[in-house]
Amino acid sequence: MDEALGLVERVLGGNGRFHRARHLKIALLRHLNQSKAALTTIKESLNIDKMEYGTLWEKHLLTGEATFVQITKLNTNTLIELAIDYAHAGLFSNAITLLNQAIHITPMVKYTLGWIYAQSGDAENALAAFAEAAALPPDYCFPNRLEDVLSLTTAREMNPKDARAPYYLGNFWYAHRRYDEAIAAWEQSRTLDDQFATVHRNLALAYTNKLDDPQLAVSSLETAFALNLNDARVLFELDQLYKKLNRPALERLALLEQYESLVEQRDDLTIERITLLNLLQRPDEALQLLLNRNFHPWEGGEGKVTRQYVLSLVALARACIENEGWETAVTHLTAAQTYPHNLGEGKLHGAQENDIFYYLGCAYEGLGDDEQVKAWFEKTAVGLSEPTSAMFYNDQPPDMIFYQGMARLKLGQTAAATAIFQKLIDYGNTHLNDDVQIDYFAISLPTFLVFEEDLNLSNRIHCHYMMALGCTGLGKAKIAQSHFAEVLNLDTNHLGAVLHQALLK
Repeated sequence: MDEALGLVERVLGGNGRFHRARHLKIALLRHLNQSKAALTTIKESLNIDKMEYGTLWEKHLLTGEATFVQITKLNTNTLIELAIDYAHAGLFSNAITLLNQAIHITPMVKYTLGWIYAQSGDAENALAAFAEAAALPPDYCFPNRLEDVLSLTTAREMNPKDARAPYYLGNFWYAHRRYDEAIAAWEQSRTLDDQFATVHRNLALAYTNKLDDPQLAVSSLETAFALNLNDARVLFELDQLYKKLNRPALERLALLEQYESLVEQRDDLTIERITLLNLLQRPDEALQLLLNRNFHPWEGGEGKVTRQYVLSLVALARACIENEGWETAVTHLTAAQTYPHNLGEGKLHGAQENDIFYYLGCAYEGLGDDEQVKAWFEKTAVGLSEPTSAMFYNDQPPDMIFYQGMARLKLGQTAAATAIFQKLIDYGNTHLNDDVQIDYFAISLPTFLVFEEDLNLSNRIHCHYMMALGCTGLGKAKIAQSHFAEVLNLDTNHLGAVLHQALLK
């Protein structure tokens, strides 16, 4: 220890504010029974940083002062960090004593303790600690230190029946983009314990996002949900996977309604149910669900709730117009322009509402109010007219441009309408095979919340949809139908295609 102390002094000669070295110096002085020198160094160290935990712990050992306990509250991560420092210095007994102070015992406390015992040559206590670690609840355990890898690898070697150590290692590797190692570790964990739902869930995400094999993911995610039928998050992810795999809307809705109590726990699941109802042309049910729930904003959910609110009312208005319920249609369309507070989101400045305005014109046309008809169609004809990729939630959907063209037709402006529809077709043809990249300043990509998306596929769907709308406006029903069919072949849950394909009938 005298030699070690000399080396530490050399380090501090070059960097006297290196706290880890100062901590080690104090520990060495304590072991050499040089308490006075240790206390002097403690005073110097605390003058530099009053919150230096290693120094405060050494002061506690020498004087019994409780500052360390008062400040750290014996925080688990703090204890692990300091214990690792002692272990790296070969002061294993000090590391063990420190970890045994932990009040909140997490798996990593015990895995670290087991690793330290193993480093000290005490295999019996190491195995005991590893066994305790494996038996602890895995909730919120996400290893993030390189030393955690050492602890978990040692545990896996010494206790090969432990299913949790490879699971935690998988979490570490996945977080650090070592996907092959993560998948291998999770698969080992699954082999050792196939009743652990979370490892099946993690593998499902990895199979989809990293191996591009969503079919393989289905069985894993279905197993995860079957093992815990109370997990609303996994139900949401399972539905998103079914959506990605183009499962029919009726099948998806049946699943969500089977577990209605879980759906009600989450806004994102509820809005998926509402979207499916609109997709199946049941807007009255969708609207009731929207109006009877208080939604809360969430990252990735921007615009989803309000969009379904508007779509529900527009669909109801369209049905009224088809059945000559003109006044009721006006009521629905007027309501669509104001968002109730329970939706949890207001209207964006500059929101494009050409669809609402167009159907208001149609409703007043049925009522024979020529002045209102002209006013609403003229209002519909105004707006952003340049097609875009519509990657983000606040980008204008091509539907709004389509309705501008439809309004021009109603106003007798055939040439202007034709130009608008042709613009949609030209954009689709030009950009159909683009290689799409995420913009550096992307603000919200809702479809990336769970599973990664093929942006080029999404772009092809979007371009076919634009061409379908353009051809619909030009009266080229057969060509429009072929584009709608391609959209729905690639994405059977494409709400815009389902709603606007009906215009061809």
